[in-house]
Amino acid sequence: MTVFLRRLALTALIAVLAWAPPSCPSAQEGAPARGSGGQSQASSGVVGSTLPPPSVTRHTIDLPGRSLRYTATAGALPVRDQSGRLLAEIAYVAYALDREGAGVTADRPVTFAVNGGPGAASAYLHLGLMGPRRLPFGRQGDTPSSPTDLVANAETWLDFTDLVFIDPVGTGFSRFASGNDDARGLLWSVEGDYKSLARFIANWLRLNDRLGSPKFIVGESYGGFRTPKIVSELQTSDGVGLSGMLLLSPVLDFTYQRDARGSPLRWAVQLPSLAATRLEREGRLSRQALQEAEVYAAGDYLTDLLKGPRDKAAVQRIVEKVTALTGLDRMLVERLGGKIDTGTFLREIGRDRQVVGSPYDGAVFALDPDPDAARTQAPDAVLEAITAPLTGAMLRLYADDLKWRPEGRYFLLNEDTSRRWSYGQGRGDRESMRDLRSALALDPHLQVIVAHGMTDLVTPYFESKLLLDQLPPLGNEARVKLELFGGGHMFYSREASRQNLREAVRMMIEARRGL
Repeated sequence: MTVFLRRLALTALIAVLAWAPPSCPSAQEGAPARGSGGQSQASSGVVGSTLPPPSVTRHTIDLPGRSLRYTATAGALPVRDQSGRLLAEIAYVAYALDREGAGVTADRPVTFAVNGGPGAASAYLHLGLMGPRRLPFGRQGDTPSSPTDLVANAETWLDFTDLVFIDPVGTGFSRFASGNDDARGLLWSVEGDYKSLARFIANWLRLNDRLGSPKFIVGESYGGFRTPKIVSELQTSDGVGLSGMLLLSPVLDFTYQRDARGSPLRWAVQLPSLAATRLEREGRLSRQALQEAEVYAAGDYLTDLLKGPRDKAAVQRIVEKVTALTGLDRMLVERLGGKIDTGTFLREIGRDRQVVGSPYDGAVFALDPDPDAARTQAPDAVLEAITAPLTGAMLRLYADDLKWRPEGRYFLLNEDTSRRWSYGQGRGDRESMRDLRSALALDPHLQVIVAHGMTDLVTPYFESKLLLDQLPPLGNEARVKLELFGGGHMFYSREASRQNLREAVRMMIEARRGL
C-alpha cells in the first residue's frame, strides 16, 4: 500500500471507537455488584463482538495506614470505520475509587496507562507499578516458575487518581475482528496506533462523564514514544487537553542513534549506563557518581570518536578512560576501539561466573547455557524470566477478581506485532520530540516527567537527557523533569524506586489538580 493510500485509509478508519457502555457505571446504572469479587455484566451492545460484555466488580483492599474501596471494570471498546464495520476491540481495565456518600466527582483525576513493544500489554504497569494489587518481580532469581500470587500494592496510585489500563490491538485480549486484514496493516503502524489510542481515550472520557476531570497519561518504553503523539492528537483532533504525561524508559527518537549505526552518538549515549552497571555491582551507584561518565561521554569521548580510528592518540585516550569507567579488560576495550556494544558488555561482566547480564537491567544475570561459545544465547534474566508469572497473574486477576473471562489467547508480548509494525516512510513517524515540543507549546500548563532506570541498557537514560537538553524553555523549563532511579528498564520493580516515582507523580497530579 502506498504512503498516500495508507494515509487516506487512516483518515477514513480512525473515526474509530463507536458507542460502548460506560466502563465505571454509577450505582444507578449497573445491576447490583456484590462485595469484593462480586460482579455485574450488562450487554455491551457491540454487534459482532468476540469479547465478553463489561464486568463490574467492587473491592476493598487493606494497605498500610489505610483501606481503599474501589470499583473495577474489565471490558472492551470497539474500533470501527466510518461505515460502522467492526475492525477491532481494545480491552481495558479501569479502577475508580469509591467515596463515602458520593460518586466520582469532576475534580477526581484519571490516568491512562499503556506499555510498549510495540506488542506489549499493559500488565507491566498494571501489576508492577500502579494498580491496587502487585506481582513482585524484577529481582535476581525471577524464573518462569515463580509464584503468580498478587499482593496488596502499598504504592498504588489509586489514592490520588483513578486508573485505566489499555491494551492496544494485538496485545492482552485486544484483537482484530475476523476478516479485517486491512485493519491489521493500518492499526499496526505508528500513525494508526496513536490515533486509535487517542480515540479510545476521548471516547472513554465521554462515555464515563469524565471530560471535566484532570487527565494524565503514562507510557512505558515504546509507550513513552507513542504518548506525546497521543497527547498532541487529543489536543488538536479530539478537543481533549491532558494535564500531564509520564514517560517511563522511553525512546523519544529512533533516528537519534539507532538508525545510524556508524554514528558516534550510539556509543556516547550508552556509556553512562555501562558505567552505572559497573558502579551498581560495586555498591557505589548514585546520581553524583555518574557525573564523571556523563561529562566524558558528551565531551572528550565524543570528540575523540569523531576523530576516527586513524587518530591513534585519540583511540588510546578512549581506551584508557572507557576501561576505567566500565571495568572491562583493557585488551578487550582496545580491540574494540573503546566502542563497547551492549551484548559484549553484558557477556564480559559476568564471564568469570558464567552468567550474562540482562539489557533490561545490567545488574540482573542469567546462567550462560553455552559459556564457551563465541556468541551467547543466554535467556533474558528480566523480560523472559517474568513472562510466565506475569501472564499467569494477569489471567488469574481477570478470572478470579475481575470476573471477565474472554476466550482465546492472552498476549503479554506479541512478537507478531513487533515484526509486522510499520514505522512509516518519513522521519516524523520515527521520533516524538516534535510532538512533545508541540504539545508543550500549545498548553503552557502541561507537565512532563521523563523517568529512567540508571542500569537500563535498552533505552539508556543519557539519550533522553541529551534530547531534552535541546528543548527551548517553552515558558517554564521546570515543566519537563528528567528523573533517574535505581534499577533498569522496569526500575519500579525495586521498592525504593517505586516509592520515589509514586511521590513524584503524586506531587505532579496534586499540583495540577489545583489549577
